[in-house]
Amino acid sequence: MMKSKKPSVVVVDDDSMMREMLRLILRSDDYEVIGEASDGGDAISLCEELRPGLVLLDINMPKMDGLQALKEIRKVSPATIVLMVSADATMDKVREAVALGASGFVVKPLNQASVLDKIAMCFKVKRKE
Repeated sequence: MMKSKKPSVVVVDDDSMMREMLRLILRSDDYEVIGEASDGGDAISLCEELRPGLVLLDINMPKMDGLQALKEIRKVSPATIVLMVSADATMDKVREAVALGASGFVVKPLNQASVLDKIAMCFKVKRKE
């Protein structure tokens, strides 16, 4: 029996070490990282061009933060699941992100099992819709 192909992923974080950590976590579970960005503007361009299955999106970034980018990503690639990644997980930020169309929230510092569980949950919910 063939293993189903995992969705393509774009990783967005202004911290290159955090992008590297997310990339390693994703690859450990056979996700294909097809793009990376260090700010919201680049993230929007990548999502419009690549139409990934999933975006892992940091909130606090220079130029354009993740919440602003989230609004635009929902417009240019509406089928893409967006999972916010941030150390700034206040209830207000979580509510705002969900209201803008985020499918979930991963809190830094990252835990590999937690990240992969949150991603799997997002895709289960999407399949039921």
